[in-house]
Amino acid sequence: MSTTLETSRGRGQQPPTPPPAPPSPPPSGALRRSADWARRAPLLPALVFTIIVTQLPFVVTLIVSFMDWNAYYPDERGFTGLDNYASVLTDVNMRQAIRTTVILTVVVVLVSLLLGMVIALLLDRKFRGRGAVRTMMITPFLIVPVAAALLWKHALFNPEYGLLNGTLTWIWGLFGSDNPPQPDWISTAPLVSIEVALIWQWTPFMMLILLAGLQSRPLDVIEAARIDGASSWQIFRYMTFPHLRRYLELGALLGSIYIVQNFDHVFTITSGGLGTANLPYVIYQTFYQAHDYGRASAAGVLVVIGTIIIATLALRTVSTLFQEENAR
Repeated sequence: MSTTLETSRGRGQQPPTPPPAPPSPPPSGALRRSADWARRAPLLPALVFTIIVTQLPFVVTLIVSFMDWNAYYPDERGFTGLDNYASVLTDVNMRQAIRTTVILTVVVVLVSLLLGMVIALLLDRKFRGRGAVRTMMITPFLIVPVAAALLWKHALFNPEYGLLNGTLTWIWGLFGSDNPPQPDWISTAPLVSIEVALIWQWTPFMMLILLAGLQSRPLDVIEAARIDGASSWQIFRYMTFPHLRRYLELGALLGSIYIVQNFDHVFTITSGGLGTANLPYVIYQTFYQAHDYGRASAAGVLVVIGTIIIATLALRTVSTLFQEENAR
């Protein structure tokens, strides 16, 4: 027997390994709950702070929207039901503000997406100084909105010393003319002036989103299509553009969320005059000038509901993008 064991050890054979130990039983319900609370407890102060800062003011606004509350008539305060909402939806000025908000949002988002796609396609190519050019292209988006609106109002649109009229004077001077046109851009095209300023600021945002989409393309498939004889237009139409569809939707939805709520440019450039008052500006007028807190709160609630709907679509688009990236 000893000779057999020595012979097997000499041949390099190891003794059989013991069976694995049975898995430990799962923790009980009380232990699991205590472990969950231990992980979530550090987040409770932040959650309470978020609820106090964001949700409580909205609840107060929602309550005030059902009240007849005007500072000029303090003795007539009381519950009015849905009258404020009916007044907001039937008011002529409010309907005009809704129309202006829709036009402003659609024009700014579509033009920003188009320009952002063109710039993203150009910046996706390799050239010297590409990093510096990308950095300079995003600077308009980093400017404070009020500062950007003041820049366009005084440095560009001003009829006396603005850059646009100065450029017209210089061009007319090249042809020997002493009477160049000096239009008042804001008075002539007030809504277009606001749209141009917003497009200038939001095009870099769209460009960043679309550039990220371009850099996530499967380059091996594109190279194979190019080897098979596909032209640049065919590659863009049948491969690049379908790939960018989700990114275009994301840029459009996120841009719509912010532009619907835009107040700075309207207030700074035109002060809501000449038919440029959008919903946020009309809410500002109703609250701070008419002191009708009930109607202003009802209009604000309607804007929040519309923004939530758009944000929900945006979150679904982002979720779809993450699922496609994980599937790869």
